[in-house]
Amino acid sequence: MRADFEYAALTMSGEAEVDGVRLAPGSMLYLGCGRTELPLRADVDSTFMLLGGEPFEERIVMWWNFVGRSQQEIEEARKDWTAGSRFGEVTGYEGSRLPAPALPPVALKPRGRVR
Repeated sequence: MRADFEYAALTMSGEAEVDGVRLAPGSMLYLGCGRTELPLRADVDSTFMLLGGEPFEERIVMWWNFVGRSQQEIEEARKDWTAGSRFGEVTGYEGSRLPAPALPPVALKPRGRVR
């Protein structure tokens, strides 16, 4: 593990204990930065995913399934999602495309830290 990366763990099936926290299927745990190792334990057959990467350099706006640098980027992503463009299709999913909810009636706030 790289200490300058941010990490999150997601349990896909079974149960896992990540850094002393029990995760049920579908649960995600944000682990932050500054790690060089990570205690993992599973007492039953389990599948989990560890996500990691360099933190964003700038503040970001997150809403529903979208991440952008501004509210305008989020609005454009929602419009493209609703139109069925830009994002492609999920194969193997039985059902209709999930509709994006209406944007909240307030300004979305950029969050995070500027390095």
